Amino acid sequence: MLSACLEFLGLGLCVLGSLLVMVACGLPMWKVTAFIDSNIVVAQTIWDGLWMSCVVQSTGQMQCKIHDSVLALSRDLQTARALTVVSAVLGVAAMSVTIAGAQCTNCIKDESVKAKVVNAGGVIYIISGLFVLVPLCWMANSIIVDFHNPQVPSSKKREIGAAIYIGWAATALLLLGGTLLCCSCPQGVTGSYPIKYAPTKTITVNGEFDKKHYV
Repeated sequence: MLSACLEFLGLGLCVLGSLLVMVACGLPMWKVTAFIDSNIVVAQTIWDGLWMSCVVQSTGQMQCKIHDSVLALSRDLQTARALTVVSAVLGVAAMSVTIAGAQCTNCIKDESVKAKVVNAGGVIYIISGLFVLVPLCWMANSIIVDFHNPQVPSSKKREIGAAIYIGWAATALLLLGGTLLCCSCPQGVTGSYPIKYAPTKTITVNGEFDKKHYV
């Protein structure tokens, strides 16, 4: 019962984390305009994302433009694109593997094999979380470095957007859920082969071993 609860909880956290990864991947708010001047009344706000850049006017009107060339992007954006997409694909694959080995399904009959499949799904979820963690930390580090660089003009400085915070929350859910799936092995499943004991030998009245045990 405990293992089934851990499986259900871990799978729920991982599915939610995978959905947040997809949301963070699609949102354009990875880098937002930094308001560091004395006059905070600005006419527009600029959002930079993995797939598009958006300009939000003070009137509420928003215009977005998809990035024309992948090669024209910075290295952190190119890496974030690739690793975030890979993380989302791994999340879908891990969900399929985990559901196939879950105790509430009958896709696999052998209990020991089902436990190993669930553990494999948990490992894939952990790898998915690490894949999305790398571009998030790289992007945040580049934003902070450029923000404190005096050679970068104020109009080019950016702050950490909401998509990065959502990605960090998704990473935490994936790592926690994957760990729960790896720890959800049932207690009765200890190995693939049962333990066999040798038959005991009986002693006759004369104190000697029964000859029927000898070949």
